[in-house]
Amino acid sequence: MALAIAKINRARQGSRTGTGAPSTLQALKSAQTRARLIEATISCLVKYGYAKTTTPQVATEAGLSRGAMLHHFENGSALIKATIIELHEKRLRAFRRAADTRNHDPEVLVHTYWRQLQKPAFIAFHELALAARTNDDLAGILQPLQVEFRERYHVEAVRLFPEWQSDPAKFELAMTLVQTMTEGMAINLYTGAMDPEMVEPMLQLLINKIEQVRPVPATN
Repeated sequence: MALAIAKINRARQGSRTGTGAPSTLQALKSAQTRARLIEATISCLVKYGYAKTTTPQVATEAGLSRGAMLHHFENGSALIKATIIELHEKRLRAFRRAADTRNHDPEVLVHTYWRQLQKPAFIAFHELALAARTNDDLAGILQPLQVEFRERYHVEAVRLFPEWQSDPAKFELAMTLVQTMTEGMAINLYTGAMDPEMVEPMLQLLINKIEQVRPVPATN
C-alpha cells in the first residue's frame, strides 16, 4: 500500500498541474481500489479468520465485483502478499510515530506500541501467522516478508534510537523484550487468558525493566 499511496500522491499532483490527466487519474483510481481491497482483506481476516476468508468475501467487503478485484490482484495469493506488506508498513509507521520525540521515554514508547496492538491490523497479522504454521503456501509468502521486515525494523530502530548504540546487545534485548511481552499480552487478552486489570501493572513492570537497562545519557 505504500506504493499505492505514492501513486495517489503523484496522481493528485498531476491533476493540480494539469499534466498527464488521463493517466494520472487512472493511476489514482487504481491505487485507491487496491488500497480498498487490502483494507477489506484485513477486515475479513478479523471477522472470519484466515480459513474462512475468500476472494468473493473480500470483493463484497470492498463493495466491488470479483472481476474488478481480479483486475488488480490476479489471485488470492497476490492479495494476501499485498496485505502482509501493508500490515508491515502499518507497523513501521506506528514505530516511527512512537519514536518521533527527542525524549525517548520508555513509558510513552511502551504505551504507544501497546495501543497499536489493540488495532485490527494486529489481529489480522496474528491470524495469518497462526495459519502459516500448517499452510505451506501461506508460509511461503509470509516467511520471506517476515525476514525482510525484521531487517527493516532493525535498521529503523538503530536510526531512531542512537542513544542506545553504546550497548547494541542491551538494545537488542530491550527491543525483543518489548515486542514479545506486549504482543504476548495482547494475544492473551484477546483469548481471555489474561485479566484486563493486569494490563497496566504488566506494562509498568516492562517499563521499569527497560529503565534498568537504558543507557545513562552522557553529561557535559
